[in-house]
Amino acid sequence: MENLFEKSFRKVDGIKYSYQRDFINKLNQKDRLIGLKGARGVGKTTLLLQYMKHYLPGGKKTIYVSLDDLYFAANSLVEFADSFVKQGGEYLILDEVHRYKNWSQEIKNIYDDHADLKIIYTGSSILHLHKAKGDLSRRAVMYELPGLSFREYLELRNGEKYKVLTLNEIINSHTEIARGILKKIRPLAEFNDYISHGYYPYFLESIDTYHMKLSETINLILEMDLPYFQELSYSTVDKLRQLLAIIAASVPFKPNVAKLSEKIGSTRNSLKDNINYLDDARIINTLYSSNKGISALQKPDKIYLHNTNLSFALKSTEPDRGNLRETFFMNQLAFQNDVTYPASGDFMVNEKYVFEVGGKNKSKEQIKEVKNSFLALDDIEIGVGDKIPLWLFGFLY
Repeated sequence: MENLFEKSFRKVDGIKYSYQRDFINKLNQKDRLIGLKGARGVGKTTLLLQYMKHYLPGGKKTIYVSLDDLYFAANSLVEFADSFVKQGGEYLILDEVHRYKNWSQEIKNIYDDHADLKIIYTGSSILHLHKAKGDLSRRAVMYELPGLSFREYLELRNGEKYKVLTLNEIINSHTEIARGILKKIRPLAEFNDYISHGYYPYFLESIDTYHMKLSETINLILEMDLPYFQELSYSTVDKLRQLLAIIAASVPFKPNVAKLSEKIGSTRNSLKDNINYLDDARIINTLYSSNKGISALQKPDKIYLHNTNLSFALKSTEPDRGNLRETFFMNQLAFQNDVTYPASGDFMVNEKYVFEVGGKNKSKEQIKEVKNSFLALDDIEIGVGDKIPLWLFGFLY
């Protein structure tokens, strides 16, 4: 155990970045068991270590351990937690729990046996609590950490703080809000950088190798994470890779299940499963015409890559600007809102607002008869009325 304490101290002391995402406040809640999921690369481990460094007691009251550590090949998590508590431990931070076979059952036992111990654990986005063997659903508060919003990217790059906006604030007060932001920064140049390399914190290390690292992350998800969680065969992983290549080449993608199944040599139901796997892994976003009654066997009306950075990592040519605009809007809105595919327009949000996304010269012709409809326009700094700058939707979290 002493070796694990030493590793934990080194991890915390090695944190370089002072910027803290607002999301860290969720970990400050009084809940005894908090789960944190998120796609590879979004910064879960960094967030945990920052939380430890700035908010938790030092010494041996707090420890960070990754459950892929060789220590846990010969020692159980339950025994480790018991020893930790007996030595005065109060905060147990568990990373990569999905790498430990009986993680959910043992965390449940630890939670039940040690009433004064607070536990925070992380797993992948594709690690669903309903698949856990132990019943954590009544015990754990589960959060998902997304990639950086455009607002967070700006804060990291420029050191300025910007307010998180609600959708209603953007719709009703976007002109005044944009004018205030323009006093601090000209957002369009920064927006283009974010579209290319701002969603994952990799840019803090190097912009030049950003897309290479992102490609490696995608490969790890396809070759390690998905086979591990879903017990997929190599042939299925190969079909996932083919499917992703087709989607990346034509997003936003309107899937024809019959033709697509034939193209990658898959059954219709297997194809729908594969689409769900990629969605769960936060590689794609699926858009349905209704949130009501969506089943695992229902095909989406449109498929987008999960974020715009993936477009640059997966395509050898310059991504289509129109596709990037829609991908950005879907990504930033879908994290905290219900986004569906309307009869007219590109997106319906919370079953109330309809948005058409486009360039600065986009007209409202397609949605002129639609109530509560708006244009989300690229290449404008300030909008008026129902014309809203696209970049401003990056301030929703």
